[in-house]
Amino acid sequence: MTTSIPETPFTDAAPGQRLERAAAALTANGFTVEILDDAAAARARVRALIPDGASVFTGASETLRLSGIDEDINAGGRYEAVKPRTLAMDRATQADEIRRLRASPDVAVGSVHAVTETGCLVIASGSGSQLPGYAGGAARAIWVVGAQKVVPDLGVALRRVEEHCLPLENARTQAVHGWPSAVNRLLILNAEFQPGRGTVLLLRETIGF
Repeated sequence: MTTSIPETPFTDAAPGQRLERAAAALTANGFTVEILDDAAAARARVRALIPDGASVFTGASETLRLSGIDEDINAGGRYEAVKPRTLAMDRATQADEIRRLRASPDVAVGSVHAVTETGCLVIASGSGSQLPGYAGGAARAIWVVGAQKVVPDLGVALRRVEEHCLPLENARTQAVHGWPSAVNRLLILNAEFQPGRGTVLLLRETIGF
């Protein structure tokens, strides 16, 4: 594994050629990939991909929040939304049920912290609540990914997590919850062996961390 220096800062959109390289590599690794123009197109595509009545768990994601996808899923009434259901449950007496609901929904929807041009997805987490579904617990997984998250290789992806994403997420959790964030768990998806399970919606615009 080699760690190369990114050609642009972690906030800049990758040009079309790099998006195409990442998409081709992800496709070769078993993911379904669509390159879309913007978050509005991703929002419409997510609606089309998830059947009415499906149980859906959304990982914490600025991309989902800013795009409106989080609101569509958790407040729109079309789906059995896992997040609001589990937030209303008692942590002391229903912890096992909360864990199972989050780990094995029909669909897990979220984003990633980096996509490599070699075709892997990198997701960091403080609590790990979204990771079981992403890794295989959910029947399907959909990731909406801004163009700034495309990096050359895994070494740069891990740098992006530590140097760029963590400070931003730390500031967010301090403001919202009053405690710091941390990279307590790290999921690297090198391939998807089940055809059609994992879909990456790769955007030409930047959105999220």
